[in-house]
Amino acid sequence: MDDSANNNNNHDTASASSCVNSSQQERSKEEQELHELVVPDLRDLPVTPSSAVDSNFVCYFAPDFMKPGHDQYIYRHANGLCVIGLAPTHVALKEKGVTAIDFNVGKSDRSEIRVSGKRKKNAQHFEANTALCKVCTGDAYYIVRCCVKGSLLEVNDRLIDQPGLLNSSFCITG
Repeated sequence: MDDSANNNNNHDTASASSCVNSSQQERSKEEQELHELVVPDLRDLPVTPSSAVDSNFVCYFAPDFMKPGHDQYIYRHANGLCVIGLAPTHVALKEKGVTAIDFNVGKSDRSEIRVSGKRKKNAQHFEANTALCKVCTGDAYYIVRCCVKGSLLEVNDRLIDQPGLLNSSFCITG
């Protein structure tokens, strides 16, 4: 009787260890599948990561059909903020380059606008055709329009002192 009980005991421990082995194999298989889902394959990643502008903004191109070559871009964030600038196809960037920028357009100087608070008090409300600034080249000037209906929160003050930023890095700092 002791031998049969001992054999049953060995059989139970063998089946229990095979159960443990199979559950460990399943767990290992699940962990491997999870690892493949979570950790990307390095061959699938881009060589350089996308910029913050590319990942956070949607880019729109605003061609000017009334004056060909006066094209602009609009970067729109999910929160509604829009960044407006000259497109690479704009005439001012193709010619001699930008020499000066004048934010004194219309009745007020756009560079002196200061907004404050959660509700952006003192922001000027613009329509799509409102002039934002004048971009001057060596022999001509071009009016940059708003392109979208909204409120002007700030202008890039660096462009007043360094208008060449539009020539070199118009999509990033210009």
